[in-house]
Amino acid sequence: MAFKLTISVKSNARQAKIEKRSATEYVVWVRAPAREGQANDAVVALLAKHFAVPKSSLRIVRGEKTRRKIVEIA
Repeated sequence: MAFKLTISVKSNARQAKIEKRSATEYVVWVRAPAREGQANDAVVALLAKHFAVPKSSLRIVRGEKTRRKIVEIA
């Protein structure tokens, strides 16, 4: 069973953290810059750690190049 989350990403942050806004909406701060997919990789790694799932079970469905993303967790 997969579910989708709406993620707002803040790149180049001082620290990496996750803040829950609602049941399906989160704000994620990552230290990585938003270039060459570095921030996306950091978001996936941080969410995988937060939800205790392997990184391979997370997928960015929409928003590869924007701050607002839809992430699917399998």
